[in-house]
Amino acid sequence: MRISTKGRYGLRAILDLAYYSKDEYVPLNVIAKRQQVSEKYMEQLFSALKKSGLVISSIGVQGGYMLSRSPKEITVGDVLLALEGDLSIIDEVHTPTGDKGDANLTDEYLHNALWKKINKEVYSLLINTTLQDLLDKYAAKVWGNKNADQLNLIKNLE
Repeated sequence: MRISTKGRYGLRAILDLAYYSKDEYVPLNVIAKRQQVSEKYMEQLFSALKKSGLVISSIGVQGGYMLSRSPKEITVGDVLLALEGDLSIIDEVHTPTGDKGDANLTDEYLHNALWKKINKEVYSLLINTTLQDLLDKYAAKVWGNKNADQLNLIKNLE
């Protein structure tokens, strides 16, 4: 699995939305400007996020996007799955019927002994990391304790 620009920028954008929306719609051009990504590209990302039910939109002067659920309920896995599709690092091994040559046995062994385990660990990390987890860690690291306390206060009001 390689996370493409779509996945990386999309995760940045939805994290931006989670931080700045505070139950208000955020215009797409504002997110695009903060994230230094073209508005046209953001439209593609948010189209996929909306289709997957992670964000909702509103049209008009006060329009824009907001999360459809609390950041505690949206995982990194949800976001990447919506933007990237399959998150496996390797495709399933399909051994031709009746062909049990050394190469196919080795593929099958590696698939079961290694690739499946790596997929499971990566998937576990992605589905067990929420947007709220990222917001908390980001606030503590980048914005300092004062803003982390402010973010916790906002989180506790939900």
